[in-house]
Amino acid sequence: MKLKIYLFAFALILGACTSTPPDSENIVSDIEAEQYITILGTAQDAGYPQAGCKKVCCNLFWQEKTDREYPVALGLTDVKAGRKYLFEATPDIKFQLEELSEKKNTQTFVPDGIFLTHAHIGHYTGLMDLGHEVMGAKDVPVYAMPRMKSFLETNGPWSQLVKLGNIELRQLTNNELVDLDNGIKVTPFRVPHRDEFSETVGYQIEGEKRKILFIPDIDKWSKWERDIIKEIGKVDMALLDGTFLKNGELPNRDMSEIPHPFVEESMALFKDLPESERRKVMFIHFNHTNPLIWDKSEIERVEKAGFQVAKRGIRIEI
Repeated sequence: MKLKIYLFAFALILGACTSTPPDSENIVSDIEAEQYITILGTAQDAGYPQAGCKKVCCNLFWQEKTDREYPVALGLTDVKAGRKYLFEATPDIKFQLEELSEKKNTQTFVPDGIFLTHAHIGHYTGLMDLGHEVMGAKDVPVYAMPRMKSFLETNGPWSQLVKLGNIELRQLTNNELVDLDNGIKVTPFRVPHRDEFSETVGYQIEGEKRKILFIPDIDKWSKWERDIIKEIGKVDMALLDGTFLKNGELPNRDMSEIPHPFVEESMALFKDLPESERRKVMFIHFNHTNPLIWDKSEIERVEKAGFQVAKRGIRIEI
């Protein structure tokens, strides 16, 4: 099944991030989709550039040679139902809600629900903007696993959001789907990660036409009880952890202490898949040091191998 990928009419990514997905013949007008996912950010928790970074990667931004990148978030829009949902609540949620609301032609910025993956800073701290100091939102459904839910209920300032009714926590269950409107189904599933404050999940997002796999954070594919290759085979697109391009990317850090599947590892694991299966894989959640944010030649290398590199503004019909 061919994927239809929708690009915004205006360029959100500049410089090194302007390469076109290899299946560009499938780019169509965004008005045709009734249900779609929008990529609202592609960076690791701290975004790009990162505070305190004086390396070449971030200096490219300060020299105005690359564009800013927000932490990973997806928007889910259901035009028919007139609803929109967020996956992740990042520190840049204000920009991402603006983008999500503007493209849906709505006057409200408050999402109809937020699905969280885990309690690392780039994935939930944007909830603070729903509080009385900012939006003063009312009963926004926030879907979270049991430990994540307990963390928000018992730690400030998040507990104040619950107390004042800014958010309404809805507990998720591993492998149990949440049935939204018009055939949209969201299923959380546990993945191995550094679970200091909460468990970590990925999501399968199913619309009327397609299924999407979303795993922004995982330690290593070999640590997961499931076979990632089989999971790719079950869906139409897989947005997968691409935090680091390769080992040694952080020369002064022991990278075994922050395990992620290196993009080069994943490419090697998937290299014997048919081209149609490799095309499903889109890497996302890039650390600021990862050249897939700012190096056009590295982006092209990954794309020539048959994979895709996430870019802010891409739309995927579901």
